Amino acid sequence: MATTSQPLRGKTTCKKVFWAVFPHACFILSLVIYAFLGALMFSHIEGTREVNESEDYRTFLRNLTYLARRLSDNETENDKMFKDHIRELFNTADPVWFISPEDRWNFFGSLFFCCTVFTTVGYGNTYPVTRTGKYLCMLYALFGIPLMFLVLTDMGDILATVLSKSYNEFRKLQSRILASKLCSGSTCSKRNELKSRAQSKIVINEPLTIMEVLRSQSGMKQRPVKYRNVELFEMLIARENEYTQPARNKSMERWSSCPELAREKTVSRVIKNFDKIGKELEKLDVPIVLMVLVIFVYISCAAAILPRWEKNMDFQEAFYFCFITLTTIGFGDTKLEHPKFFLFFSLYIIIGMEIVFIAFKLGQDRLIVLYKKVISFCAEKNMPSKKIYPK
Repeated sequence: MATTSQPLRGKTTCKKVFWAVFPHACFILSLVIYAFLGALMFSHIEGTREVNESEDYRTFLRNLTYLARRLSDNETENDKMFKDHIRELFNTADPVWFISPEDRWNFFGSLFFCCTVFTTVGYGNTYPVTRTGKYLCMLYALFGIPLMFLVLTDMGDILATVLSKSYNEFRKLQSRILASKLCSGSTCSKRNELKSRAQSKIVINEPLTIMEVLRSQSGMKQRPVKYRNVELFEMLIARENEYTQPARNKSMERWSSCPELAREKTVSRVIKNFDKIGKELEKLDVPIVLMVLVIFVYISCAAAILPRWEKNMDFQEAFYFCFITLTTIGFGDTKLEHPKFFLFFSLYIIIGMEIVFIAFKLGQDRLIVLYKKVISFCAEKNMPSKKIYPK
């Protein structure tokens, strides 16, 4: 029986782990599928559009040709004025004129655009041009942004749990080290002796059986009342609770024999897992200085790796770019030459946004506590003092 029960226990534990991980995997997988579907949609719409020469583009070419002729004929008496004319002319140029749609809106470029949409980064160097693409971009963001925030909240719970447990374990280890340094050998031995004596004096009183209770109650006529009805009722409940333990095993056997009942139990467990989303962030208690240090180290690691394939960036520029990305500001002043390489950094972006989100949550909680203290302090100052009148 022991050999057959061990595989069953292994299967039950695997099922429990699967149904515990299932809600989190569903959110991440749905976001990945949503990004791939958006990439296929925008690459088809924006990548296959026809490029028409507009009147603005013709005017730009006409003015550029005029300035080029002046430069070739040496008619420019002032170089500064000529440079100002060139700068003004290129400020009126649209970047769309110089980029072919097939190169910008391939699958990787469209996937990068979708990631910047539902993460609310929005660099601004890639945007839809056609009217259909603009309408679909609004609809895509309408459903993608809540899905992204849901993934952030769900994964934030996991990171919050990991950070809280790690911080608590570090505090426990630190307290043990300090206690071992402060505690001498004689005092520790005395404490251990006192603990052993106290444990030896503990007596575990088991509940009486029903027959023992009735036998003790049979002598109630000769002796004074030993048990009241309430005490008798409590003893009966305690004894019944012992007998209900094997009944749970039988119910488990019924669930294993009836798959419908087991399915209802797993479904209720999954629903409870969905209901717990966002609860761990409320319990998080980690110093804000530690979170700032984690963010700095996290961004520094990416800033050291990113210049290896983005040659126009150094460490400082990459650090600035990662910070602007993770905080979802996304000015667009720093552009990527190889966005498809940066797509492999998508997991880094999501986890980094989680860490920044947790840091913002901690900062928000600290600000609320600070505001409460300030308001209570101001209220105590403005309270009129109680006057004591003589009797």
